[in-house]
Amino acid sequence: MQDDYRRPDDREYDREYRGDRNHAQESRARREQAQRRRKKSKTGGKALIIAVVALLAVIVAMIIIIANACGNSAGDSGSPNSSDGGQTATEAPTEAPTTIPESHMIEGVPVITQSDLKAGCETYACTMLLQKLGFNVDEHEIADNYLNTVYIYTDDNGVTYGPDMHSAFAGSPYAGWGVYAPSMAKSMNAYLKDQKSNLVATAYEGISLPELCEKYIVNDIPVMVWATTDMQEPYVFSTWTVSYVDENAKAQIGDEVEWLMHEHCMVLIGYDKDNYYFSDSVAGDVSVFERKLSEKRYEELGTQCIVVQ
Repeated sequence: MQDDYRRPDDREYDREYRGDRNHAQESRARREQAQRRRKKSKTGGKALIIAVVALLAVIVAMIIIIANACGNSAGDSGSPNSSDGGQTATEAPTEAPTTIPESHMIEGVPVITQSDLKAGCETYACTMLLQKLGFNVDEHEIADNYLNTVYIYTDDNGVTYGPDMHSAFAGSPYAGWGVYAPSMAKSMNAYLKDQKSNLVATAYEGISLPELCEKYIVNDIPVMVWATTDMQEPYVFSTWTVSYVDENAKAQIGDEVEWLMHEHCMVLIGYDKDNYYFSDSVAGDVSVFERKLSEKRYEELGTQCIVVQ
């Protein structure tokens, strides 16, 4: 055979050559296989990224849909979050219109002249508001059956005691000092509950008179407000040591509190660019007071008000 004539070193070279060639072919095959794996890996990676992005897009869309649904549900609820106890709230639930008219007057709010209840302006204001809402009630029913009254007294040591007026009426509406919005709202809610009404009286603090007009008056919702009689300047007339508190109290047992002379409660029923209008039991008529003065007196009495909705 032809190979028998080759030199031994040639045959050895031939074997080595074939071995190297086979090795090169195997190496090339491995490289091509590795390239195919890398290409496949890249293609699979891109597909995975596309799938993840699509999944994230679906999740975001679902979150937006759920958020919108929750927002619409909350907007449809409409009722203020207030308890029967008449606790003070810090902001009002009714949405104000973007623009309001220059003036507005609520029609049909009665005025009851303050007669038998010499210290009962809050009771008269409450009664006027409830009558406007259609309830057949008078001031005596509220005073005798629903007010929480705590008398002022002086002990043998000359120390005078009485309630926190956020918790109870100081004295009696027939002859006493007065009561503040949270306690009055609590009494009103007791009456409304007995009437099986869904309405709720809510006491607010910190809402200005212009804001009350924007939120309520333009929507024909009258508001009980605390100011002074004839918008006279208030001053400290009486002090006593607190002997009674409830969940609405701002003082603690043993604290000293003050009562301001001329403290008065009316029903805000209208406004114009110069004045505010009130159903006023002391005047026995609709009283008209200048805006800036009314706002000052209202602030001096703690920007207190009651809304029934």
